[in-house]
Amino acid sequence: MSKYDVAILGGGPGGYEAAIRCSQLGLKTCLIEANELGGTCLNWGCIPTKALLHSSEVYIEAKGAAEFGVNTGAVSFDFTKIMSRKDDILMRQRNGIRGLEKSHGVEVIKGFGVLTSSTTIDVGGQIIETDKIILATGSTPARPPIPGMDSINVLTSDDIFNLKACPDSIVIIGGGVIGIEFATFFANLDVKVTIVEMMPEILPGMDTEMKNLLAQTLSGKGVKIVTSAQVKKIESNGAVSISYIKDGQDADVQGAMCLVCVGRRPMTREIGLEAVGVKTERGFVGIDEHMRTNIQNVFAIGDITGKVQLAHVASAQGMIAAANCAGKNERMDYRFIPSCVYTSPELASVGMTAEKATSEGIDIRIGTFKIAGNGKAMVIGATVGLVKLITCAKTGEILGGQILSPRATDMITEIAAVMRSEGTIEELSTTIHPHPTLSEIILEAAHDTHGLSVHLPPKRKK
Repeated sequence: MSKYDVAILGGGPGGYEAAIRCSQLGLKTCLIEANELGGTCLNWGCIPTKALLHSSEVYIEAKGAAEFGVNTGAVSFDFTKIMSRKDDILMRQRNGIRGLEKSHGVEVIKGFGVLTSSTTIDVGGQIIETDKIILATGSTPARPPIPGMDSINVLTSDDIFNLKACPDSIVIIGGGVIGIEFATFFANLDVKVTIVEMMPEILPGMDTEMKNLLAQTLSGKGVKIVTSAQVKKIESNGAVSISYIKDGQDADVQGAMCLVCVGRRPMTREIGLEAVGVKTERGFVGIDEHMRTNIQNVFAIGDITGKVQLAHVASAQGMIAAANCAGKNERMDYRFIPSCVYTSPELASVGMTAEKATSEGIDIRIGTFKIAGNGKAMVIGATVGLVKLITCAKTGEILGGQILSPRATDMITEIAAVMRSEGTIEELSTTIHPHPTLSEIILEAAHDTHGLSVHLPPKRKK
């Protein structure tokens, strides 16, 4: 029997980072993982998706290079090489994580762990004894009860990474973040894409103006978006046919394959939670602000908690859990979490949308700026984009921000940092931004909150 201070079940971004932090805090730590280190984020999510998207964006840029005075000749892509480059990136990152764990003294145990008590874990017959446990087993793509889900050429967001050839057409069920990102990837590669979404709009919860602009750019790439559509069944006979109901009428759409992206479910089955008495609801593990479950020495982080299913949230939760395993008293704050969609252009958001703030009865001011008025955007050929800042009219507190722009996902942190520091719109508007940069659109939106952007025409007085 091996004895540890902390045993972590699951080696995704939350689990592997928590393991390193536990070790940094002087705790003897083991990390148990049945598959590859890095979890969903590295192996079937964030990193491979962005690797594919970047390749498709390079292809788009190469096709438009003549506009910048660069003659490339005929441009084509090699789908096999796009996928193999993605695999090379994953392998390097897995090896990097493995090396980090070893250098920090974390013992990585390969195998499927099952809790046998609140202090013991069975890993294929090897019994791990530990004072504290952090559950970080992640999530897997949800498989809705649609007839035909198991048909040939019907893939989940995990399966798609094993594609050997690029299809000439694809139907994507689900217009959330995952579906929209894959729609962008395939559309960039000249694939005919149709999105079928059950809700009235794509990207539920995002700012309406922003996602409408994004929908327009997708339409410009040839993507067909069908909203308020309830899928009835999937039929596959070489090609795939998806039947759905919209506005009370039956309809269908065909594609070479179908990608199903309708959310993710927690991977909490058969890991011994019931035997130990860890409480769950719909499969999600209940936790408090310290990351503790109802069992005092058992913590949970990441997708299985049902809070916010994002890799950076899992990592933040992991840091909190590790600190509390070491006897500290840290709490998780979910107020300032950036959300990112890696489309072209990117969409990023933090805090409240204008719709949300208004629905809560808050008197707000809104500052906006289109990237068409930004010098750096003109230099790189970006024409579609917008930044929006939502502030409290009474106090100047920044309540939220949304950016649709190249590098939006890199820039959103500035807004989040000001919000977390309880900064005001005045402090943001007096922060000197370097020129020429895309980040100046944030400064201009801050100035526009009070009608003082010098790069906008004067607003008419009511």
